Amino acid sequence: MKIGVFKFSSCDGCQLAFFEMEEELFKIPSISYFLEAQSVNEYGHFDVSFVEGSVSNREDEERIRDIRQRSKVLVAIGACAVSGGIQSVGNFEELLKTRPIKDYVDVDYELAGCPISAHTLRDFLMTLLHGRTPSLPDHPVCLECKRKGKVCVTVSRGEICLGPITRAGCGAICPSYSRGCYGCYGPVSRPNLEAFLKCFPQVEEPIKLSFNAYNKVYRENLWKSE
Repeated sequence: MKIGVFKFSSCDGCQLAFFEMEEELFKIPSISYFLEAQSVNEYGHFDVSFVEGSVSNREDEERIRDIRQRSKVLVAIGACAVSGGIQSVGNFEELLKTRPIKDYVDVDYELAGCPISAHTLRDFLMTLLHGRTPSLPDHPVCLECKRKGKVCVTVSRGEICLGPITRAGCGAICPSYSRGCYGCYGPVSRPNLEAFLKCFPQVEEPIKLSFNAYNKVYRENLWKSE
């Protein structure tokens, strides 16, 4: 299996999750292209390509299309690649657009988070290497809280929490420390935004300033924007 890891507009944080895998990293048959990790790289065709970062200019657009053509499986990793990242906040004020990669090419899988979880990446890679189909969560953080036996911070403390509309995967870190979810993993595919905003109308503006603000779910249901 030939693997490529690519960076667009981002902070590099999601690529670092590969290094957190430690010994599992050496079990990967062939990382052909990974500028962050090795000095010799082969830009050819790939069984799986991992892409961090958002598309911010015409050169990026051409490059992501080329990577897509060279890749059997394309995986977006992190909030920048999945939702546009913090740099996409400028889209609401400027003509130039910073967009997630699926606005330009078909994406097979998305690993959400800012940054992504090394545990999630490890499980995802091992699943692919064993020829199985990965299954990624699309349930809200609230379910993770319940599984961990955590008391709801909204009910018990009156904290505003984005858990009901945010994709699980973080292990409910913030609610576990009695803090409301910040929405790091972006929205679930079908959040009940209307009901949520009736309870917490004050969160609409903070969402618009977050690194998941340009996620397609929010664009279509909150901002009515393309």
